[in-house]
Amino acid sequence: MWRGYTMKLLVTVVLLFCASTVWAFPKDSCGEKTCIDCHTLSKEEAKYLLDKQADKVLNIEPSQVQALWVVEVEKKGKRYPVYIDFTKNFVMRGEVLRLKDGENLTRERIASLNRIDVATIPLADALLLGKASASKKIIVFTDPQCSYCKKLHAEMKKVVKLDPDVAFYIKMLPLNIHPEAYMIAKSIVCNRSVAMLEQSFAGRPVPPPVCRAEAVDQTIVLARKSGINSTPTVVLPDGRPFSGYRDAATLLKMVGSKVQVPKEVGDTE
Repeated sequence: MWRGYTMKLLVTVVLLFCASTVWAFPKDSCGEKTCIDCHTLSKEEAKYLLDKQADKVLNIEPSQVQALWVVEVEKKGKRYPVYIDFTKNFVMRGEVLRLKDGENLTRERIASLNRIDVATIPLADALLLGKASASKKIIVFTDPQCSYCKKLHAEMKKVVKLDPDVAFYIKMLPLNIHPEAYMIAKSIVCNRSVAMLEQSFAGRPVPPPVCRAEAVDQTIVLARKSGINSTPTVVLPDGRPFSGYRDAATLLKMVGSKVQVPKEVGDTE
């Protein structure tokens, strides 16, 4: 997967470099000024250029990639960035990765644009992995039959072992693609049992629920309202949501932990 992302980025960067080289030395160049001194893009103009691609233009600023504007837009309640070049002839949508560290700049911006108020997420039914006294609290929406949730859970256990100041609050979010997950999730919530969750991850049977566990249904509704439609999804303390698997080192970095992951601990290959 990483190789595919890297190839996509290399192609994108090469194209952008060629394009920005042309723009950097036009006949009527800006001289000692930077390109941004000679190019402007208003919200009104961006909305005109994007037309039906956006319901609203939220913000415009220079992209980290030369000769591109990053335009934050809203469409049907979803917020995300698109990129408009300085000539205003091209619009690009897709992921931009920074080669030096592999950071996905697009995903970071999408997460920032779609923050969730963590105060609206009830934690009474959540499973606690780590210490309740931890200052860095990460909320995780997980499905007890999701393979990537299983992988993430293993990394979460490494994190709390390495840094006791990080704790995970696990919310059950069974997906329709896993027919048995709904009842398993209710059983786990009834028993408030991390062990039962791990039992399900291991493929072992989980006994039927001994309570109604309406919190599971409430979590499904909450997730839908919050734009969470896949598992695993982690919500950082500042409300930024990220879907998909992350290793221990990445999780620690995401919450600003100073703890380093020893190679033998962080290597899950």
